[in-house]
Amino acid sequence: MLKLLRRLNAGEAVFDFIGARKRWYVASAILLVICVGSFVFRGFNFGIEFSGGTSFQFKAAAVQPAQAATVAEQAGATVASPPQVVGAGGTRSILIKSGELSSPEQTKVKNALESRFHEQVTVQAVSSSWGGDITKSAVRGLLIFLVAVCIFIAIRFEWKMAVGAIAALFHDLLLTAGVYSVVGFEVTPSTIVGLLTILGFSLYDTVVVFDKVDENAKGILGGSRITYSGAANLAVNQTLMRSINTSLIALLPVGGLLFVGAGLLGVGTIKDLALVLFVGLAAGAYSSIFLATPIVCDLKEREPKYAALRRRVAAKKAAAAPAARPPQVEPADRAAAEPEPTDAEAGPAVPATDRAPVGAAAGGGSGSAPRPGARPKRPQQRRGGGGRPSAKKRR
Repeated sequence: MLKLLRRLNAGEAVFDFIGARKRWYVASAILLVICVGSFVFRGFNFGIEFSGGTSFQFKAAAVQPAQAATVAEQAGATVASPPQVVGAGGTRSILIKSGELSSPEQTKVKNALESRFHEQVTVQAVSSSWGGDITKSAVRGLLIFLVAVCIFIAIRFEWKMAVGAIAALFHDLLLTAGVYSVVGFEVTPSTIVGLLTILGFSLYDTVVVFDKVDENAKGILGGSRITYSGAANLAVNQTLMRSINTSLIALLPVGGLLFVGAGLLGVGTIKDLALVLFVGLAAGAYSSIFLATPIVCDLKEREPKYAALRRRVAAKKAAAAPAARPPQVEPADRAAAEPEPTDAEAGPAVPATDRAPVGAAAGGGSGSAPRPGARPKRPQQRRGGGGRPSAKKRR
């Protein structure tokens, strides 16, 4: 584990993110399909700022939200969501949101709450037209932001990187909205603010990775050492620890707001902003590594020059690969491995009487080899005419 962390800190290509990009595409597609299905079948829980309605807020140091909701419903209010707790201690108050009410109905609910809990109630009515104006303004601001992002990245890098960045931003938007739909949290103006915030964070992380990709890809077309995908994968590994550290530092306080503030302490007014920030920051870190850069690689390697570079690199690797060598046979096993020669290969048979003993070739009478430095032995004469001929015969 420590060795892996050292390699990551050194910026070495430890993981093949780009080579496994089809897996990330499939995973992202599954998540987006779930989110779109939730849009269709569950929808969103819009707050009164978007759908219109009336809110009642009063100080309540020891009042339970369920008690306040029961009193408001008995007075004629339609409480769609559980009341929220705002603040703590002496400043703790209950916020009740209901549908649109007429002025007499508002007065009736207000009097019922004041007579039951003996606290002054503040009434605020929001029309549905005001919520529609907020929605149009939010969509308009989002479109302007996306156009500005496209222009900036196309000028700073190129249009293919702008396509990858916009695809990552849309992925983050849909995923965050899908989680909101699945969980059922109320959509408020804080949610819109959080969405714009996570788009900026996602863009920042993506631009950091793109800058390193652009640096690694300079001059690679003149050689055959690395492909564009290889340079991009190295860039992702080099910026991985930075992305992880940045995301963790941003997620820790947001997680505290979500799990401690909204979960344990029950402060419901911050859970909308905390959830959108938490999901959006995690999705932005994911999309910049696993989605934006692989999309750029797919677009770039369709160009003829980068396709030719990929073929050159593949040919160089194939030429540098060692040829397959036959397995070596040990000397002790070589005799067993070699086949027995046939009669035609062995040549004419040699009579047994003409075969020299094994030791004869070495100059010894026996099968043992002669001692180094010893004088060669003369062959023994055989008795019975087997030695040198006599003098008479020589004459």
